[in-house]
Amino acid sequence: MKYCLIGERLSHSYSAEIHALSGLNYSLKEVPRGKLAEFIKEGYDGFNITIPYKKEIIPFLDGLDESAKAIGAVNTVVRRGGKYYGYNTDIEGMRYALSRKNIILRGRRGMILGTGGAALTAEALCNAEKAKAIVKVSRVGEINYQTCYNLKDTEIIINATPVGMFPDIGETPIELSAFPNLTGVFDCIYNPFNTALITQAKRLNINCSDGLPMLVKQALLAQKIWGISAADDTEDIINALYRKKLNIVLCGMLSSGKTTIGKMVADILGIGFIDTDAEILSATDKTPAEIIETDGEKAFRDIETEIIKKVAINSGAVIATGGGAILRQDNVCALKANGVILYIKRDLSLLSANGRPLSKNFGIAKLYEERKAWYERAADFTVENNGEKQSAAENIVRKFSAFNYNPKN
Repeated sequence: MKYCLIGERLSHSYSAEIHALSGLNYSLKEVPRGKLAEFIKEGYDGFNITIPYKKEIIPFLDGLDESAKAIGAVNTVVRRGGKYYGYNTDIEGMRYALSRKNIILRGRRGMILGTGGAALTAEALCNAEKAKAIVKVSRVGEINYQTCYNLKDTEIIINATPVGMFPDIGETPIELSAFPNLTGVFDCIYNPFNTALITQAKRLNINCSDGLPMLVKQALLAQKIWGISAADDTEDIINALYRKKLNIVLCGMLSSGKTTIGKMVADILGIGFIDTDAEILSATDKTPAEIIETDGEKAFRDIETEIIKKVAINSGAVIATGGGAILRQDNVCALKANGVILYIKRDLSLLSANGRPLSKNFGIAKLYEERKAWYERAADFTVENNGEKQSAAENIVRKFSAFNYNPKN
């Protein structure tokens, strides 16, 4: 039995990893434009479809289920008796993602950003759940990204656009603060997990979710269509994939052990290690200390911010940051886009000022007092490093392994 995902470009797809976690033999198959007929002849037992073939596949199929008909798009195909039948599990995947975060559509006013395939899924779900009203926002037309702000009574926003997706993290399609009645936000994007839109929602204490739970659920529902019976381990797979893809970001005072411990954590987990100070040296041929001494702290911070933006688009790595990196909120947002932040806390008496101009100029104690609150605000959790560094590294691994990034309500 062979299964796959087809699309034009699949380099950033998580689908194979999701199915692998269920033990399924599943591959990614990029199909050039105009080659769908040739692909069909390869005789796959089942396959998923993504951009741009969700509609183009329909003429090659022998039948559609009701969801595929309602949405006008297919994301799952099964071969039975030599014939191919199309389904759409996206709508149930989206329903699951919203319900697990208590985002309720029934009787509420929904706004869908975008007009593509994901927007069709969102519209079908809003209709099925009997939303009170549905508006779709497009770049042109009566309701666009300027006039939509007049709809102050909007209660649910679903982002079905690619705005904010890797590698353009930090962009947002809309400003949520303009909608005082919002109760829920869903972003179909899952790379990064914490888009600028989701960051806004969290800051405003609005129920929200990224697109990974939808992706996982629709994949597992596809397996059922293919006749593969398995336990409902949706949440286990969601959490496993978060932990696999999230960066572990270390913050803390200078000489707190971020680099040494970070390398140990990376070795234990078998993942990559990135040191932002080392990246600055590589980019400028100057150490952070040299930049601060010759060009001033602001010049250094500007360079540091650019480096952080570049390394933050990675996934599944350990990232050690400079002692003052978290002093800029832009840095924190970038690092949290695909990561969790750990504060490595070390007793003041154990910190060193050697080779560190800011510590020498202002004093370690003063810097510590100024930055302590910043570390605590930025961090998802804290690990102390007052003893053996190996012990601190192992503690980080334990905490991260137990960490639930996006828990079900």
